[in-house]
Amino acid sequence: MAKITISEIARRAGVSKTAVSFAFNYPERLSEDTLRRILAVADEVGYAPDPVASNLKTRRTGCIGILVPQPIPIMTRNPYLLTFIEGVGEICHESGMSLMLVPPLKGNLRRAIVRAAVDGFLTLGLETFRGTMVVLQQRGVPFVMVDSDPTPEIPCVNIDDESGAYAAMKYALERGHRDIAIFGIRSGHHGDYRKYAGTLQRRITGYARALDEYGLSLDDPAIHLLECECDAAGGYEGLHTLWQSRRPPTAIVTMADVIAIGVMQAARELGLRIPDDLSLIGYDDIEGSRLTCPPLTTIHQPTVEKGRVAAQLLLQRIEERSLAAEHIVLPVELVERESFRSIDAAQ
Repeated sequence: MAKITISEIARRAGVSKTAVSFAFNYPERLSEDTLRRILAVADEVGYAPDPVASNLKTRRTGCIGILVPQPIPIMTRNPYLLTFIEGVGEICHESGMSLMLVPPLKGNLRRAIVRAAVDGFLTLGLETFRGTMVVLQQRGVPFVMVDSDPTPEIPCVNIDDESGAYAAMKYALERGHRDIAIFGIRSGHHGDYRKYAGTLQRRITGYARALDEYGLSLDDPAIHLLECECDAAGGYEGLHTLWQSRRPPTAIVTMADVIAIGVMQAARELGLRIPDDLSLIGYDDIEGSRLTCPPLTTIHQPTVEKGRVAAQLLLQRIEERSLAAEHIVLPVELVERESFRSIDAAQ
């Protein structure tokens, strides 16, 4: 059977080829009667437009990609990503765009960039993948950086990471805690915080600033930095490891709520009561943080709004490449719940 073409659909429906094209690409331009007639004919003969051919003509895919530095199964262990996608998805829905997650392709992020059929990218936390930025620029599609160090001429959306970390650590210190563990996110630098970049660098700077105000530092024996995978298993394993030390902390400050949730699970197994035996504070304010037992004290970041803002910036750049690059920083705030208590600083 010969392949049905757009010309044949137009002949059978008694319309122009342009009208058929509008029916599949810009249906709002046709009357309801005309649209119904064209779609009925297409359905009758089993016609569907070729998306690849359409993309070649328009040079648009109608899709944006979220470029993530790890395989999707690993990234989705942190509910933060799903909340971010919610915000991006709202803008895509309003704009008639599709959304694609773009992880490394067989371990290679650069190959994934070249292969992804998208009109632009949102990049998540790629501060340690500078070579990736070169590939993005060479490909020539717009991109917006999220949770990364701002780069001239490239739009960027961050939260005030340093202020949030400062608020978390100061909150612990004000309540008398001096033996404090920081559960950081795995960096690849094995705890050498001086080599941190992007989000991790800003957060560790905030912690250090608060410690300095109390005559402490990240190198003080009472302050322990432990890197974890950014998931519940990371926090779980971290507490089991830490609790074997000679000087267990009275408080743990984590760089992510999902890590704190893993700490809670391990604490129950170790017979530790939160906050009576161990105070705990998170970062992100994911939906589950208010549902933990006890509810988690944390730093709220507007993750859905961050997704919306980043997606809006990207769509603007797709439509107008010459727009000036905006660097946007969204505010954070401390949320007090029941996982943290004051102690006598002298104990």
